[in-house]
Amino acid sequence: MNDHGTHVRQKALVLLRDGVRNAEVARRLNVPIGTVGYWKHLDRAKRGECPGKHDPECPRCDGVPLDHPAYSYLLGLYLGDGHISHYSGHRVPNLMITCTETWTGLMDACEQAMRAVFPDNSVCRVRRKGCSNVKVYSKHLHCLFPQHGPGRKHERRIVLEAWQQAIVDAYPWEFVRGLIHSDGCRVTNWTTRVVGGERKRYEYPRYFFTNVSDDIRRLCTDTLDRLGVEWTQCTRNGNPYNISVAKKDSVALMDTHVGAKY
Repeated sequence: MNDHGTHVRQKALVLLRDGVRNAEVARRLNVPIGTVGYWKHLDRAKRGECPGKHDPECPRCDGVPLDHPAYSYLLGLYLGDGHISHYSGHRVPNLMITCTETWTGLMDACEQAMRAVFPDNSVCRVRRKGCSNVKVYSKHLHCLFPQHGPGRKHERRIVLEAWQQAIVDAYPWEFVRGLIHSDGCRVTNWTTRVVGGERKRYEYPRYFFTNVSDDIRRLCTDTLDRLGVEWTQCTRNGNPYNISVAKKDSVALMDTHVGAKY
């Protein structure tokens, strides 16, 4: 990941305020165009300018209602395995969640959440080999997902703002479901035991949430704690990696409110 210093950012802002296009600023300073767009958005927000004067209104900029349950689910999807990008060929950034083609129900749920959170914006599905990208385009993605920034999520701090935490606290199961549906799974584990001199096989369900970011795993486990779900942390090569839910009562809770991808 390139580390762009404050002086580079200031040069970019000077050019942007002079009316230079994002793509040209990115070319001159050798900075990704998405980073330039992010800097421009933050600068305009600090100066009280609402991005996209003629675009659909934003819950953060304009105070229009926000569907809190849908947002909590979509936030979990984004933090788990989603990302925001701004390609040079598009006028506005997009939020993209990648779903395996066999998970048609997940794609439907993701699209419904996007349409509920962004009722006046374009939502689409783009087919790729073995998967589909569910996408929504909006100039206000940075307003609703302030965790976005240059580089990968696990390489920077991920902390919810107070208004986001209030939504997660009110709709915790939606948040956990989004995390599991994007970057987790429900599997069936098995083991063997000797009973009466005979070895028998036993199967039991288990949930996993896998994410490299310590902050995102902590958001998951903090929410599970509030819901009374017991969990353990597993490591890979000595590093924290998986959150596991295997206790019978906790799995039953997860089955009731989350369920497997479908």
